[in-house]
Amino acid sequence: MLDSALRTHLSALYPPDVAEVTLPRLMALAERYRRPREARPLAARDVWLIAYADHVGDGRRPPLQVMDELLSGRLADIVNGVHLLPFCPWTSDDGFAVVDHRAVDAAVGGWEDVTAIGRARRLMMDAVVNHMSASSSHVREWSGHVLSPPEDFDTSHVVRPRTSPLLTPFEAPDGSVRHAWTTFSPDQVDLDYGNPDVLVDMTDVLLGYLERGASIIRLDAVAFLWKESGTSCIHLEQTHEVIRLWRTMFDWCAPGSMLITETNVPHEENVSYFGDGSDEAHLVYQFALAPLVLASFMWGNTQDLTRWAASLDPPPGGTTFFNFLGSHDGIGLRPAEGRMSTTQVDGLCALARAAGGGVSYRSGPDGQQLPYELNTTVLDALAAVADDGATVQRILAAHAILLALQGVPGLWAGSLLGVRNWGEGVARTGRLRTVNRRRLLLDELTDDLDRDGSFASTVFHGMAELVALRASSEAFSPTSPQRVLAGPPWLFGVARGLEDDRHLVLVSVSDRDRAVRLADLGEEGRWRDRLAAPGTAPYGPEDTIVLPPWGVAWLAVTG
Repeated sequence: MLDSALRTHLSALYPPDVAEVTLPRLMALAERYRRPREARPLAARDVWLIAYADHVGDGRRPPLQVMDELLSGRLADIVNGVHLLPFCPWTSDDGFAVVDHRAVDAAVGGWEDVTAIGRARRLMMDAVVNHMSASSSHVREWSGHVLSPPEDFDTSHVVRPRTSPLLTPFEAPDGSVRHAWTTFSPDQVDLDYGNPDVLVDMTDVLLGYLERGASIIRLDAVAFLWKESGTSCIHLEQTHEVIRLWRTMFDWCAPGSMLITETNVPHEENVSYFGDGSDEAHLVYQFALAPLVLASFMWGNTQDLTRWAASLDPPPGGTTFFNFLGSHDGIGLRPAEGRMSTTQVDGLCALARAAGGGVSYRSGPDGQQLPYELNTTVLDALAAVADDGATVQRILAAHAILLALQGVPGLWAGSLLGVRNWGEGVARTGRLRTVNRRRLLLDELTDDLDRDGSFASTVFHGMAELVALRASSEAFSPTSPQRVLAGPPWLFGVARGLEDDRHLVLVSVSDRDRAVRLADLGEEGRWRDRLAAPGTAPYGPEDTIVLPPWGVAWLAVTG
């Protein structure tokens, strides 16, 4: 029964009397928001765009309407879902300092535009559940939503990905100076989930997003949700309990809806948010993928990537990974801790700078500055690997790895549309992350994509071809088996599917022609390369496949 499950969750978070008075409030929300909906399982066709609500505009219509048109038109055969980054009124961090979680920023459109996007495809809405803008009414009024720790709160073990002050002073309405917990910046004030009013309020927000068209909710920065004195204040058991409570509410109110947790941390910590497979996140980000792929191309060696991919346990039933190479943020380095050497990390930092980007840092346990993320587009990072005129080949090879792996792939809009580093934007805002957040004009984008031979057009059509190969076979369904191939250091290979519907994807990270026999990869049967020219003969196990520099073979079994 729902009430029993919620009581269990609440009892793990609050004293018994507080849990009992909070329970009926959550039950009322459950009854209010419960709606039957058709649950569609994830499939090979699921490829999702990651974009800002105003990523593309035309100067005439609300950007959300332009996005809907783009998704229904030029992108319709490439992506069937979209992750819209925060579109609420905001004051900083390009949307992640939310003033009002229940409103749509009038500059991008209205709720009717959001609902229209969700009506035609899977829609992932971003829920900034950890914090709010310093300009929100809760901060201005200094309500119980603000996390203001007592003076004896021990913060000496706090782990967070920023070097800014943890506590920020504010003047309260009574004129006194209070200190608010600010994990990410002075303009992003953490919510106090120790107050059950906050839990009820944010649960209402999440269920409201589902009612307005979302089928997936992304829990931004959720690892930092709960704070306890003397602890790291990351991944606390209470945080997992809040997620379990939200999962219970989602399963009851909107069966088929999904939760995805954004936890940019080492892999072993990241996958803990699957829970037992039925009680926490449906999807977990594969943050380690991007730095390991980039390192493979930089060093011409896939051994670290192959070793990591081969070590992945299959996700629990009913869950899967969300794989991506680029997003609105930089390329995180912390998720690959223990997977890359200090020399490799330093090399990637140098690569980001050579690409015209930069590096962001975090504070380590002893106060030292540690590289946190590379602030560059994936496209420019791959371009900086070699000055050989083969940038597009490297971009497509890297994305072939993304599209072949088990899970749901997400394509950053800037990567799909061939957008390069935006140094002018960084100079304008003073923020390194702006390098990857350029907004586009529809007319200019259309001209660029329609111009034969342009960088954007070549990248876009190459990506579209790879997505079509993935979507054409359920061997690439998120639930389809995966086997990472043991091959030479210059090769990354993965086998997907079973019996008569099997595929091999082979990717070279070498700058010269390379050859490999299928038998040496442990594969039998005959295989057709779906990227090869028409009429190319199938390969048998003893045949040699020659891959050009940065080449890809997309093989389907033929017998």
